[in-house]
Amino acid sequence: MRLLPFAPDGPWRVSPRRPPACSSGSPALLVLLFLGFSQVVAGSRRPNVVLLLTDDQDEVLGGMTPLKKTKALIGEMGMTFSSAYVPTALCCPSRASILTGKYPHNHHVVNNTLEGNCSSSSWQKIQEPNTFPAILRSMCGYQTFFAGKYLNEYGAPGTGGLEHVPPGWTYWYALEKNSKYYNYTLSINGKARKHGENYSVDYLTDVLANISLDFLDYKSNSEPFFMMISTPAPHSPWTAAPQYQKSFQNVFAPRDKNFNIHGMNKHWLIRQAKTPMSNSSIQFLDNAFRRRWQTLLSVDDLVEKLIKRLEFHGELDNTYIFYTSDNGYHTGQFSLPIDKRQLYEFDIKVPLLVRGPGIKPNQTSKMLVANIDLGPTILDIAGYDVNKTQMDGMSFLPILRGTSNVTWRSDILVEYQGEGHNVSDPTCPSVGPGVSQCFPDCVCEDAYNNTYACVRTMSALWNLQYCEFDDQEVFVEVYNLTADPHQITNIAKTIDPELLGKMNYRLMMLQSCSGPTCRTPGVFDPGYRFDPRLMFSNHGSVRTRRFSKHIL
Repeated sequence: MRLLPFAPDGPWRVSPRRPPACSSGSPALLVLLFLGFSQVVAGSRRPNVVLLLTDDQDEVLGGMTPLKKTKALIGEMGMTFSSAYVPTALCCPSRASILTGKYPHNHHVVNNTLEGNCSSSSWQKIQEPNTFPAILRSMCGYQTFFAGKYLNEYGAPGTGGLEHVPPGWTYWYALEKNSKYYNYTLSINGKARKHGENYSVDYLTDVLANISLDFLDYKSNSEPFFMMISTPAPHSPWTAAPQYQKSFQNVFAPRDKNFNIHGMNKHWLIRQAKTPMSNSSIQFLDNAFRRRWQTLLSVDDLVEKLIKRLEFHGELDNTYIFYTSDNGYHTGQFSLPIDKRQLYEFDIKVPLLVRGPGIKPNQTSKMLVANIDLGPTILDIAGYDVNKTQMDGMSFLPILRGTSNVTWRSDILVEYQGEGHNVSDPTCPSVGPGVSQCFPDCVCEDAYNNTYACVRTMSALWNLQYCEFDDQEVFVEVYNLTADPHQITNIAKTIDPELLGKMNYRLMMLQSCSGPTCRTPGVFDPGYRFDPRLMFSNHGSVRTRRFSKHIL
């Protein structure tokens, strides 16, 4: 299938009268661009960037294990981050953070619904024009290519349907709504194309691979390119390709220390899970775990094909490749069957592997990074001044390049707004109203007051997580992950009260931060100081909820 550009006259071209607002670091290249020369060799062109994004792939529970080729071709050829996090453990808000470089309280996407601002008209009007791909295209002259899952409500009839193509994309191959493997519809530059259930032409992960290879074959050679490939795997319904459906038959969900135990001293939603889990629940989650791994084998194939094609076209040495996920996942931890949404490491920690020019092979970085840093880092690679944006994240390009004495953060914000039904589930009347994501045995994974905010701190001496729930008791959970990596023991009532107070103040400040104030020194940084003014935004006290709680 040959690609057609979204713009009728082909990919966006650099104006011959105005060079891009992105510095290449090469004066000769800037002169060429200014004079309007169209043929620029790949070696002197600004770097290309590929962002590979999976759906619900954990890091803590071995989510990278099936991806042997990906680890060899990206991780071993570059840098693996061992402390990569998302600011919220849910698909649409997390993807919005990737695109905007902002925390959820600044991009206002709070769940996977239109009412929660997921691909809503408000999102399209306010946030989409300022995403990093839009900047890459309009200010840096990049060809931009998207293929796969965008946001969970993309394609909704009331917000432009599949005809809507977000600003900034030269080539647009987006999935309608949530992840599927067969029987889905793609927006092909604003035109709907339905797919069926024939593996050879319809299996979505393979379709995305083929579209991506076509782009590399037919793209313009005179401008750098950015590709974002967003796979359905390993999201439910966990439909593996036929050749992989018998893989991992002897694999089971990890039986770590927090598997199938009661969540003592935790928020009530965790405590309500039935322990021990029933045999049927364990069989279900083991099967889900196995099938998730099976779907990832096709992603591994995609990565291999993509890198081989980049090498064939002589682009590999000038291309940064990022591999990550939108959130983690759990399978039986604290007796919660399967889902995400929780504040624990298994839900908020994700894989992050990067290779590219200037990155030495076989490196592991312990630096604390978040997906709000992807946009700033990619813009930095393109030569754009990140300070011109309103992004909350930081560029970790200096870390990738091995720059010495890098000043870096020691904490990030994690925030989530819980969802619930306003009526009781008739099959589980004892649970009561206000909950959602309930399983047949009446274990529920979410609730209105599963609304929380956390400071995740990593410094030379401390590895802590401090969380507050927005409920009547303002429930607090604190974990020392050095002593308790599985987050079994909540130390909120035993930790030093002075430290608890500092973490509380830091959390209030981060909940109200925007842009540069999200990057101020943390509690354990030498430059830390308590400034009460940072705890208040233009909208008033940080304790005021900014979003209403929408009913599902």
